[in-house]
Amino acid sequence: MNADKVSPGAKGASATDWRAIRSRLEAARKATERAWLPGPEETKRILQARARALAREPQPELEAADSIEVIEFVVAQEKYAFESTHVREIYPLHELTPLPCTPPFVLGIVNVRGQILSVIDIKKFFDLPQKGLTDLDKLIVLRSESMELGVLADQIVGTRAVPLHELQPSLPTLTGIREEYLRGVTADRTVLLDAGKLLSDPKIVVHEQVAT
Repeated sequence: MNADKVSPGAKGASATDWRAIRSRLEAARKATERAWLPGPEETKRILQARARALAREPQPELEAADSIEVIEFVVAQEKYAFESTHVREIYPLHELTPLPCTPPFVLGIVNVRGQILSVIDIKKFFDLPQKGLTDLDKLIVLRSESMELGVLADQIVGTRAVPLHELQPSLPTLTGIREEYLRGVTADRTVLLDAGKLLSDPKIVVHEQVAT
């Protein structure tokens, strides 16, 4: 059947001009599209917004690799932390044996399950001012491939994840800790120490011997 004419068998029907109908429909569609087009000012605003969005550098999403797990502890009312990958265990200090002819920051040695470890006071190691009385009865055992030692703490706060982008390089009030030992400072002013640098520092190795 020809779409432009009525079937001959239809009684009382007049001829329909389908071309005219399609033309009117097309004109109506174009008019509708034009009605939705933005005006000059709106077009300018949209283009400017797109330009600003394209100019911004993409911000990478934080992944697990962008944060580190730390163990927080307190020494003389100051909060510090070590990355947990360098912490072997937390051990209660029961007995400490002093060693003669050692630097002041080496407080002595301790027997941890048959292993003899040297024990240091980070406050004395960094020549930081001593504040108030301390307990120093918690031993944080640090480890690397070539060194293991104990660091004394008053209190173990716990573990948490710290986003790397939140770490500040230092604080104006933070003195004594040189840059090579500092990983950064958190928003709540916890000082994150570089345990790897501490374990590899030659000053930790005591070369002096007791005179006989």
